[in-house]
Amino acid sequence: MASRTNQRVLLGCALLCAAALPCADSSRLSAAESKPQPIVAVANFPTASAARLAGDGKQTRFILDLDQTVTFRAVTLADPYRVVVDVPQVNFQLPAGAGGAGRGLVKAFRYGLVMPGGSRIVFDLTGPARIANSYVLEAANGQPARLVLELEEVDRTAFVQSLAPENRPELRPTIAEAQPATAPATAAPDTAQQKADGRPVVVIDPGHGGIDNGTQSSGESEKNLVLAFGLALRDRLEKAGKYRVVMTRDDDTFIPLNDRPKVARNLKAALFVSIHADALPRAEGDAQGATIYTLSDKASDAEAQRLADAENRADAIAGFNLAEEPTDVADILIDLTQRETRTFSNRFARLLMGEMKSTVRMHKHPLKSAGFRVLKAPDVPSVLVEIGYVSNKGDLEHLVSEGWRSRAVGSMAQAIDGFLTKRMATAGSSN
Repeated sequence: MASRTNQRVLLGCALLCAAALPCADSSRLSAAESKPQPIVAVANFPTASAARLAGDGKQTRFILDLDQTVTFRAVTLADPYRVVVDVPQVNFQLPAGAGGAGRGLVKAFRYGLVMPGGSRIVFDLTGPARIANSYVLEAANGQPARLVLELEEVDRTAFVQSLAPENRPELRPTIAEAQPATAPATAAPDTAQQKADGRPVVVIDPGHGGIDNGTQSSGESEKNLVLAFGLALRDRLEKAGKYRVVMTRDDDTFIPLNDRPKVARNLKAALFVSIHADALPRAEGDAQGATIYTLSDKASDAEAQRLADAENRADAIAGFNLAEEPTDVADILIDLTQRETRTFSNRFARLLMGEMKSTVRMHKHPLKSAGFRVLKAPDVPSVLVEIGYVSNKGDLEHLVSEGWRSRAVGSMAQAIDGFLTKRMATAGSSN
């Protein structure tokens, strides 16, 4: 029971974010400039309109133009070498391709929403470097306000010595110190409402989000495709009224991998369905069709292993330190619980395959398994569904088609209903 309470606290902390993050040096902070961004229809979010790099392999400067004052926190991470800058939620309205090309100490940088109320910029470095200076300049003389980050080359020894405890990449607790303006509904479930509801909980997990785009092809991003699919599945299930449906994300927000199954565990969910749309390197051929994955210690094939490895790196993309994640409950009963849960997961996967194959194209080997971190809730049946490959032209045409999505969502809803109806009947007869 204590472990469940601790996990609720961890989940709440992980998903909480600050409308104002801890500042680097309040005496230096001022204001910022730019153009309004139409992506989020919420007033007063700072907007970033331009970003640029200057300098060389010894000293490199990053400049971000903003339209209002922001606070920030910058830290360095090792293996691989990165710099992570956390700011309040920002509307990034940067030119297409911004961050793709590096300069000096920076190989590339990426940016995006990392949680509601908080954005992040992650710099991939060419080698060890320290943050020599970081500050915000006020708008003056017709120039916008700017966030400036100055990096300086150092050797490995100096870099490691700079990672004092207060500078280590434990970002989430720091971000979570301030109370957010709005917290996601899944962060602190209303347990009284849940008990009164009584319906089985289905958690839908659209993969990636925020700073993590997932795979991209022909101008389409995986994070957007799977969010649209997840929302359509939620609407279909809610229309039936038999289940309480919870999304791990219902907007363009990054959710850390370990926090996704925690949503299901905290709600004592009856089922967890993670939605993805992968891409294969050209050397691996042109795979197509939907694939359903369950958890296993050993991957069913090399393709499943590659996909699991890629998905399990999502936190690194957003700058999180994977080593900081706590282990799950160390209970003598956990192994038995996991075995039973995997049995139910495999049962649902087979049922889902049976429903989907009559309406959508399936992969030639539609049932696979691998060690996906997002499927590791020991007491919630879980599957990861690759609804198609964005790297395949035919699949991509389906993924952007509302008609195809409606048929696929319908078959998935049918499988969920069949699975949970049988489970509820079995549970009822055993009482």
